[in-house]
Amino acid sequence: MRLADLSEQSQVSLATIKYYLREGLLAPGRRINATQAEYDDSHLRRLRLVRAMIQVGRMPVATVREVLARVDDGSLGRTLRLGAALWALPRAAEPEPDDPDVAAARTEVDRMLTGLGWSDTAEIGWLSPVYRELVASVASLNRLGYPLDAADLTPYALQMEQTAIHDLDRMERLDGAMEQVESAVASAVLFEPVLLGLRRLAQEQQAARRFGLAD
Repeated sequence: MRLADLSEQSQVSLATIKYYLREGLLAPGRRINATQAEYDDSHLRRLRLVRAMIQVGRMPVATVREVLARVDDGSLGRTLRLGAALWALPRAAEPEPDDPDVAAARTEVDRMLTGLGWSDTAEIGWLSPVYRELVASVASLNRLGYPLDAADLTPYALQMEQTAIHDLDRMERLDGAMEQVESAVASAVLFEPVLLGLRRLAQEQQAARRFGLAD
């Protein structure tokens, strides 16, 4: 497809697509003459991912470029490529390792990981921004008087493990490692609000069943 076709199918303006090309967020098309290039479905898929990261994820262009560099890193296997891409996504403020609340939260998170047998995650530990974000969140709850210990965290982790299995099952239906990693990044940006909405609906249902509508 030509650039105009790519714009029409993606509903992204020509000016924006050209900007993404200049910034390296979108690979150049296959040159067919001195002034024109041809684009394919991979460009359309990448363009939708970039729009999701910028418009929904509110990510700056520099961060999008960093995440996509991990997605495109062919030197990594699928697992490492996916992990590197997800680690590059924006996170909350970094926790202070010497903060007593952070240290206490870290102890409980580590106890949970050991109990679940999530040895790979436990070994990576503080190197993982996802781990640090979880520790910081637990520490914040502790400070506010809503403590979470390993026993509290474990049932949630088990539910999320089943969610992760379903995520990967859906991802593997796609063709090619690149498309699979792209879909995982898109899901991380777009799908978490769906999970939050489902959790809140489930809470409403369970509260009504447990306490009745009049309580």
